[in-house]
Amino acid sequence: MKKLIIVLLMLPVLSLSSLSHAAGGAATYPLMEMEPDLNDKASLQRGARTFMNYCLGCHSLQYQRFVRTADDLGIPHDLMMEHLLFDPSARIGSLIENTMTVEHARQWFGAVPPDLTLYTKLKHGPEYFYTYMHVFYEDESRPLGVNNLLFENVGMPHALLELQGLQRKVCKEIPRLAENGGEMRDPLSGEPITAKACDKELIERGFSPLELVEGTGQLSPEEYDQVVYDLANFLYYTGDPNRLDRERIGVYVLLFLAFFFVVTYMLGREYEKEIH
Repeated sequence: MKKLIIVLLMLPVLSLSSLSHAAGGAATYPLMEMEPDLNDKASLQRGARTFMNYCLGCHSLQYQRFVRTADDLGIPHDLMMEHLLFDPSARIGSLIENTMTVEHARQWFGAVPPDLTLYTKLKHGPEYFYTYMHVFYEDESRPLGVNNLLFENVGMPHALLELQGLQRKVCKEIPRLAENGGEMRDPLSGEPITAKACDKELIERGFSPLELVEGTGQLSPEEYDQVVYDLANFLYYTGDPNRLDRERIGVYVLLFLAFFFVVTYMLGREYEKEIH
């Protein structure tokens, strides 16, 4: 019995450890701040457009329908059908799925790309996705030529590469240290002996931790920020489409409970008079 109790107490710790491992070391890199705004319909519409054009080829939204998305975001059905439905067999009432097969996904990427409907709700928050799409960088050792600071050795290509441009780590020459902690120097010239370091702490950029290679991106850093924000905002919406309605109804529920509490309290006092 004592061992069983210990195992049960350890389960939450083990679960958190597993989640951290599955996140690809997400806790080792600081997340950028972003505040989702479900009242910004223009942002959600732009995010939906970006998802359909750049993400839907690999990632599905299998728990969300085109018609629900159009109605919630204020997109007319005919415009949704014309500009955001690329599968001729899909209908306005269809689930937002792609045509990639499991075999092809495993052949191309080594694993099936995850469905993103509940990504920001169950797996990671919108800040994780927002940061993730900012920190792809050039890595010739990877099969797809890019890597990610937030999820090292990820098998995903940089879907927004043409918009952001190719980023690279900034490597620096830093002094090598001896066993006693002092700097190593050349015995003849006395110059410090250096080694190239391309660690996370040494990555630089003006607005983010990476340096943009000039001329490779279609958007400025500010414009790209907006694109990624809109995309993260849209995925935040798909994770819980009823969030705004639930919060609005919740206010009325709390007001009703507050009023009902007063009535119940007064009724209870009357009952106590009868008892005593």
